[in-house]
Amino acid sequence: MRIKGELRKMLVEFNDENFVQYQMKFFNTETQEEQLLPMNELIGKTVSFQFDGNIFCKNCGKKTKTSFNQGFCYPCFQNAPESAECIIRPELCRAHLGEGRDVEWEEKHHNQPHIVYLAASDVVKVGVTRGTQIPTRWIDQGANEAIKLAETPNRYLAGVLEVALKSEFSDKTNWRKMLRNDIDESIDLEETKWQLEEMLPEDLAQYITEEDEVTDINYPVIEFPTKIKSVNLDKLPSITGKLMGIKGQYFLLDGERVMNIRRHTSYEVEFEIND
Repeated sequence: MRIKGELRKMLVEFNDENFVQYQMKFFNTETQEEQLLPMNELIGKTVSFQFDGNIFCKNCGKKTKTSFNQGFCYPCFQNAPESAECIIRPELCRAHLGEGRDVEWEEKHHNQPHIVYLAASDVVKVGVTRGTQIPTRWIDQGANEAIKLAETPNRYLAGVLEVALKSEFSDKTNWRKMLRNDIDESIDLEETKWQLEEMLPEDLAQYITEEDEVTDINYPVIEFPTKIKSVNLDKLPSITGKLMGIKGQYFLLDGERVMNIRRHTSYEVEFEIND
C-alpha cells in the first residue's frame, strides 16, 4: 500500500482504556484533499518514507525550500498568527486586548479558555493549551500522565500563571527520556497540584480548578529504544524500518531510530506499508 501526500501532525484520540489511537494525515495542496490512515494496526510492520524534495507551506500552500516552525514558508513564519511568538510564550499574548497579527484569529483561538496543566514522565512539566486541546496536547508531548491545574479566560493569563511556576517546574520536554519511557513512578500529580496553590499569588490562585482527575496515557509501543538515534528526511530522503511504536508525535523504528513526524510537517512524501 502506498500513499503520497504532504505530512501533517498525526491525529490522536483515546479509546475506552486511555490507549492512544493514531491516524497519519496526508494533505494535497493542489486538490485541498486529505487522507487519513489508522496507524495502530501497523505497529510491528515495515514502513518506508520517500521524500521527493517538495515542501509546501501549510498556511499559504506555496512551495518552499525550507520549512520554518513545522511547516511554514518564511513569509508566513514571519506574519501568520499561527506562528506568533505567543504560541511559544503565551505570557506575551495580546488577544485579550484586541491586538495581534490577526485579531479575528486571535479572538477565536487565544481569547478563549485555556488550561494550565501539569504533565509527568521523568519530571513534572508545566504547560499551557487551549481548553479544547485536552488531552491532545498531553499526548503530543508524550506525557505519561497529566492533570489540570488551572483554567483561565484567555491565553495571556494562562501564560502569566505558567511563568509563575517556571522556577519550580520545566516547561520543556526532555524528548530523549520521553522516548526511552524513563518514568518517575514516585510523582504524585494531585499532591503536587495542591502544594502549588499555596505558592501562587491570590490573583492567580483563583484560577485553580477543583478537578483532581489524573489522566493516565498509554501509547502503542512494542519496545522502547534504550539509545536514541534521530533520523530525518533532510539527511536521509529514504527511511525504512519496522515500526516498533508511536509516542508523542514520534515513530519508534527498529535499530533504536526515532523520527519526529511533526518536524516533517508539509514535506511531500510517498509512504509505503510492507506486510
